[in-house]
Amino acid sequence: MSKKVFLITGGAGFIGSSLGDALLAAGHQVINIDNFNDFYDPQIKQQNIAGALDNANYTLYQEDIRDTRALADIFANHQIDVVVHLAAMAGVRPSIDQPTLYEEVNVQGTLNIMNSMQAYGVKKLVYASSSSIYGNRVEVPFREDNPLGRVISPYAATKKSAEDFCYVYHHLFDLDVVALRFFTVYGPRQRPDLAIHKFTRMIINEEPVPFFGDGSTMRDYAYIDDVVQGVVAAIDYVAGNEQVFAVFNLSGNKPVSLQEMVACLEEAIGRKAIINRLPMQPGDVVLTQADIAKARKMLGFQPNFSFTEGIARFIAWYKSSNP
Repeated sequence: MSKKVFLITGGAGFIGSSLGDALLAAGHQVINIDNFNDFYDPQIKQQNIAGALDNANYTLYQEDIRDTRALADIFANHQIDVVVHLAAMAGVRPSIDQPTLYEEVNVQGTLNIMNSMQAYGVKKLVYASSSSIYGNRVEVPFREDNPLGRVISPYAATKKSAEDFCYVYHHLFDLDVVALRFFTVYGPRQRPDLAIHKFTRMIINEEPVPFFGDGSTMRDYAYIDDVVQGVVAAIDYVAGNEQVFAVFNLSGNKPVSLQEMVACLEEAIGRKAIINRLPMQPGDVVLTQADIAKARKMLGFQPNFSFTEGIARFIAWYKSSNP
């Protein structure tokens, strides 16, 4: 890939900072927009980008994608080649309590990004969608061409709506778009509210682990290095093609049950979990399982890390970050 200027929204978060580091290592210029909100400790995001801040090819804007004036200034000041739009209010359960906020950020914020792109002649977008838009499907694996049924959380509804708007802007305004449906991403820098990170902290601290349901719910986990590989491949794809709108699943391609995940953490940590059994939560899907054949064929995507190896790497990072 020739040297380019990338705008990453949400670039101080888990995936965004990891992607930014990879792009900087390849010699590209990275512009990060992140509002450092208090969904979790903003200091964690500061730590994520501490190394990048010393790079001359890195520019940080602490701004909100709902602020159209701030976006206009940023787009006016940079010759942006590709936008990677990762910024969003995350989490299924919090979205149930704050659906309006999730709509404002995830839908209106996405429209603000695409309106800015249109105004300043930026034609290439990689959008972070989500496996949650598949809803509570019984048929597996989930394929990109599956009819999308009813979503079951405000978060999922906003991600589905924003993906639909991406297609509208592609159709009406010739925006080239790749939408990536991320399945459950884990690894170093994972958000502290997500299960693997939270359970690790609780097991190490000998606190009760909330165990929703009977442990049979399954998630298709994707290790962060594999996901970054997939995003970079998507960037290459959208940058190298005209009149494109494409959707790809990115996952580790092997669902893991809640019970198996806890057992894997126990093995890696060397301590048994104290289990607090609770009923299933509203908005939680029973199973996610991706078909990644399309991403393999068209992006060359290939997950390389087994769940066991990924967990071992995460635990090593967690211990080094929390001595």
